[in-house]
Amino acid sequence: MAALLRSLLALLLSSLFLSHIPGEVSGTTITMYNKCSHPVWPGIQPGAGKPVLARGGFKLPQNKAYTLHLPALWSGRLWGRHGCAFDASGRGRCATGDCGGSLFCNGIGGTPPATLAEITLGNEQDFYDVSLVDGYNLAISITPSKGSGKCSYAGCVSDLNMMCPVGLQVRSHDKKSVVACKSACFAFNSPRYCCTGSFGSPQACKPTAYSRIFKAACPKAYSYAYDDPTSIATCTGGNYLVTFCPHRH
Repeated sequence: MAALLRSLLALLLSSLFLSHIPGEVSGTTITMYNKCSHPVWPGIQPGAGKPVLARGGFKLPQNKAYTLHLPALWSGRLWGRHGCAFDASGRGRCATGDCGGSLFCNGIGGTPPATLAEITLGNEQDFYDVSLVDGYNLAISITPSKGSGKCSYAGCVSDLNMMCPVGLQVRSHDKKSVVACKSACFAFNSPRYCCTGSFGSPQACKPTAYSRIFKAACPKAYSYAYDDPTSIATCTGGNYLVTFCPHRH
């Protein structure tokens, strides 16, 4: 009996040790750079089963950059939160992209509408895109470097808040300005706009008047769920620069 207990204890200690070995880190970096005229609070949500990075969120002052080393085969999404105020404990709110009222998103996604930068690292090829499927709050671009393959630019540089249809607008507390632009899916919750139900396939779900506005303004970004051919980019062995408000000089 004592021998069995010793064996079980050794097995338990071994499993605990293994669970604390850090995951393999790839050579890939992702740098977030804030060119906006105001602070941005990046949010980071990992894909299923992937680790949370940088506690899922932090403050990035104007004209500052922050670099993350990505684990091998990591996938996830990044977005910029805007108009945030947090207390000393990290509790507070953001005008756009809020993640449960916390500075540290800790794996929670942002509240739409929010412009998303999405990336999936692969052994042979990385996939990345900028998506407006959850709406738009800030202009974002992804620029790869040091990679091989097409490694094309992805992004939404135009200020969609300036051209957002009235039915999709999210206005500031004083109602004086548009701070974000909802997706038609989020605004109307219709299968046609959300590509769900009988519209849940590339053949059935086509561009709409709303998604065409997004696509015309941002041809290098996803405008609706099945906007794959013109929106997803690939690169092998690259590093990635995610810029908030890339249109500002």
